[in-house]
Amino acid sequence: MNTTRSTDTLLDTVRRHADTHANDDGLARTPIPGLTTIRAHAPSELAHAISQPLLCLVLQGRKQVSMGAHTVSFGAGDSLLITADVPTVSQVTQAPYCSVVLELDPSVIAELAPQMQDADDDDAPPVRSDPTDAEVADAALRLMRLLDHPASIPVLHAQRVRELHYWLLAGRHGAAIRRLGWPAGHARRVARAVAVLRADFARAITVEELAAAADMSPSSFHQHFRRTTSLSPLQFQKQLRLIEARRLMQAEGVAASNAAFAVGYESASQFSREYRRMFGAPPAQDRDAAKRRGQAPVDA
Repeated sequence: MNTTRSTDTLLDTVRRHADTHANDDGLARTPIPGLTTIRAHAPSELAHAISQPLLCLVLQGRKQVSMGAHTVSFGAGDSLLITADVPTVSQVTQAPYCSVVLELDPSVIAELAPQMQDADDDDAPPVRSDPTDAEVADAALRLMRLLDHPASIPVLHAQRVRELHYWLLAGRHGAAIRRLGWPAGHARRVARAVAVLRADFARAITVEELAAAADMSPSSFHQHFRRTTSLSPLQFQKQLRLIEARRLMQAEGVAASNAAFAVGYESASQFSREYRRMFGAPPAQDRDAAKRRGQAPVDA
């Protein structure tokens, strides 16, 4: 199977969609749920995010993603795989940059995994990069080609998403991906608590409430949450708040104090301290710098 030929054709398809539909940040969401194309014409600033499980196929340029002290650098022909909800800092380091991102679907994984041969256990970190498998590139191309035939999307997209998940499960990181589909596994339980935090991060949420969503005792939940995400629940919520506040200021021009209150802070001074600690500059200064640059950082 010719990986280079498949990737080149995939690049053309992704670039065509991104050029037509991308917003000012280079993101172009597609009518296929969970599928996004990304385009950047210049190296980017650092982008902070709480990434969810996803696959990112890089087709042009290079990127660097860090989770704590762990950093991966990857480029055209490589794939980034994230197998947990984890905090990341990313940066396009070589442009032009083009990629296609698919959010992993635990329900599809749960359906496929029992029908497949068990994979060897995988203790690799939740953020890793490897050369893109030929079968994965081909499956991604078939999925992207549906965008040229909009009437086919409701009929065919589910089976092509399923095919792409199959090849991921059959690949070198199948064991790590498989864990996302275990209904009673710690990864799925923690994911239910993460969903509560993502949906309602501006509200004060107790560990007991999150533990109940995960169907765990508070002590067990706290341990497994940190092991999965590298953060405590409070730190996770704080980062969600700060990332959203930064988006409000940079993308919508919201004043720092208004952004702070919108994401759940009661103290503007506390918000300013924690914002500076995370992003390296006070909120107003960071917003003004983004205005001068004329563009926001490009994520995953």
